[in-house]
Amino acid sequence: MVVATGATSGIGAAAVEALARLGARIVFVARDSARAEATRRRLETAAPGLGHRAYFADLSLMSQTKRVGAEIAAAEPRIDVLVNNAGAMFARRQVTSEGLEMTFALNHMSYFVLTRALLGNVKAAKGRIVSTASRAHRGARLNFDDLPCAKISPGFRVYGRSKLCNILFTRELARRLAGSGVTANCLHPGFVASRFADEAGGLTASIIKLVKRFSLSPEQGADTLVWLASASEIAGVTGGYFARRKPGRLSAAAKDDAAARRLWEISEKLSA
Repeated sequence: MVVATGATSGIGAAAVEALARLGARIVFVARDSARAEATRRRLETAAPGLGHRAYFADLSLMSQTKRVGAEIAAAEPRIDVLVNNAGAMFARRQVTSEGLEMTFALNHMSYFVLTRALLGNVKAAKGRIVSTASRAHRGARLNFDDLPCAKISPGFRVYGRSKLCNILFTRELARRLAGSGVTANCLHPGFVASRFADEAGGLTASIIKLVKRFSLSPEQGADTLVWLASASEIAGVTGGYFARRKPGRLSAAAKDDAAARRLWEISEKLSA
């Protein structure tokens, strides 16, 4: 069975439908009940009778991510694949009620908190953890004196840092899981015509709307994600960053394993 976030639109929706057609039962986390029900119906059409199910949480809040993680962990003793795919970019600064910048909270901390909540269940199945990163990490650097990104302008800069976090998180997760039978990989899906950045606002949303005219379909963007989640030839491969089913080009900052360990330690403190 597959647990997925960001599954109600875009590459997440395309990915879970493809995985359902391969025979997977899908459990997904959603925030909007109408989109969740539409997703559940599509999954039922793709693979009827498997018991696809939605859980509800605002993944930008660590408290809600912990709560939904505990609910899923109690209901699903074995998880074959965890897909961390929820994400967004905001042009205007937004701070969560827990004091974190919204892009950082949703794009990185939700991956970190949910993965830790479900890790025992993934270990029970010797499963796979697949996280959506981006080549937007190139050029980004982490400032550990301002990891929640409170001091830099929102938009592309914060988004790039959050995607760098996804890659460093994957590298450190793979290191910590060595010998467990669990693999952790991440991917760049390409620029996809989806709901991404529709709520960004301002000039950012206008630019992205224009670029989407030349972008990939959700199905094309989901291809590498589905491959990492299901392909036999990738079994045992861990700690990688992929694009178009091939190892992707990493920036120097994304290869910094000391930074990956430090990111993990700070994320632990933020989510305590």
